[in-house]
Amino acid sequence: MSQERYSILLAPNSSMMTGPGTNTLLLSGSEGVIVIDPGDPDPEHLERIVWEGQARGGIRHILITHGHPDHVGGAAELRERTGVPISAFSRAGVSLADHELPDGATFDLGDTTLRAIHTPGHRFDHLCFWLEREGILFAGDVVAGMGTVVIIPPEGHMGVYLQTLKRLQQLPIARIVPAHGPVIEDPQAKLSEYIAHRLERERQVIAALNQLEQPVTLSTLVPLVYVDTDPKLYAVAARSLEAHLIKLQEEGRAQVDAYNHWRLLP
Repeated sequence: MSQERYSILLAPNSSMMTGPGTNTLLLSGSEGVIVIDPGDPDPEHLERIVWEGQARGGIRHILITHGHPDHVGGAAELRERTGVPISAFSRAGVSLADHELPDGATFDLGDTTLRAIHTPGHRFDHLCFWLEREGILFAGDVVAGMGTVVIIPPEGHMGVYLQTLKRLQQLPIARIVPAHGPVIEDPQAKLSEYIAHRLERERQVIAALNQLEQPVTLSTLVPLVYVDTDPKLYAVAARSLEAHLIKLQEEGRAQVDAYNHWRLLP
């Protein structure tokens, strides 16, 4: 039933940050289709969404996992074509939302329930959508089907992100459908892998700071910490590194001065 329950339409917005593109999800229920993350205003993509929605009984709602352009793109155009509302966690994150969804808000699909779960960390307004009976998590950008997720301050927060991953570990998830990349069939292994990766990166940050023994800038730290990363991606890596450092600072383990030089605290 789960494969018939939802379908994935790949938005034509592939890039360095989005991989193959954003997975737009169409989820069937007793009263029609819920669309999650229209992704891109490309006319052919929107036409595919509308056509498949009509074939499944009509589109009734548009849900947004978070306000990054590769997720909310196409939402305004799809609303104009269908006349259905857009819902997101907050208008602070998705200004065009008609309704705000609190943590735990539910949608009745007839034989199952779709539950919104506030999962901040990648972004403050991030929602996952949990198909309760089937155990399917529509995960947005909390995890990806390939690689890892970028955490960029101030919208992203590494400590909060780790808390989100640990919260999701408590759910009986059977499958994760991410916004980027293929479906994840071993959810607990993926969540554990993501937590281990972040903690290992944190250890690398601490080791690099210890090695240098003096306050240093992000640009000095990046090549030492991200030795496995293409230098073309150092600018993005620096933002993720900053998220790790801010977590250490909040825990009283690191300090930054007025010149953006970081050091460990004894």
